Amino acid sequence: MITIASLFVFISFYMFYYTSKRAALSYNYSFEKWMNNNPKQTKITGLVFLLSAYTLWLFTKALCSGTLLFLIQLMTIGSLIIILSPLKIINSKTIAVLFILTGVIEFYYY
Repeated sequence: MITIASLFVFISFYMFYYTSKRAALSYNYSFEKWMNNNPKQTKITGLVFLLSAYTLWLFTKALCSGTLLFLIQLMTIGSLIIILSPLKIINSKTIAVLFILTGVIEFYYY
């Protein structure tokens, strides 16, 4: 559950990052072009992902600890996206491997 919530936070922050006017964007995939061409729909979709990640945190943890962990995760993932995206370190293969690895680790130790 935590890995899925992390993936939702990553996707939502990445969507908000691509609707920014100040960000140095690269259009390697058609999905990134779509996000830049449709900023209103992208922001709504990003908000839905962000709220669903928050509700996943609330269901797995209690109200206060879920909110705290969600905010910590949002700050951490947001910082990593802002730092690593202009360097073109973030791509779909890297993210897929990262989240599959964390999902396997989560299910192994859960």
